[in-house]
Amino acid sequence: MSNKALSKAKGFKKSRTGTYLSIGTTAFGALSTLKQVKKARAEHDTLKLVDAVVSAAAIVTGIAILVRELKRIGDDDVLLG
Repeated sequence: MSNKALSKAKGFKKSRTGTYLSIGTTAFGALSTLKQVKKARAEHDTLKLVDAVVSAAAIVTGIAILVRELKRIGDDDVLLG
């Protein structure tokens, strides 16, 4: 991969579209976490339930950070425009 292509890929990650894609993939991970919670409850497995809750907290935190980044990108757009 050339330097130009690499910097373009890094730029996509910080773009509005890239941020929306990251939010979507992170939210998709929430479905797996919900399945973990249901399974842990059904099995009465406290350790698995704690693991699922910690995973859910990480997902919520990740989405909050991405939303903040999205707002920052929007603020930068206003300043440039």
